[in-house]
Amino acid sequence: MAKSKENKVKITQTKSSIGYNIKQKRTLEALGLRKMNHSVTLVNTPQIQGMITKIQHLVAVEEVN
Repeated sequence: MAKSKENKVKITQTKSSIGYNIKQKRTLEALGLRKMNHSVTLVNTPQIQGMITKIQHLVAVEEVN
């Protein structure tokens, strides 16, 4: 099976979710972020981009090749 070239993004939580809306906390959990400075690498889809947009003040995003 040949691997297709997929764009990926590395998402790192830079701020604490304490004091923010419960929806923002749940979005962090849905992305797989558990604590400060924790990083995850995910496939760049429209759904992931929408989640990142909602919590852009809590995370840092970089593209991975």
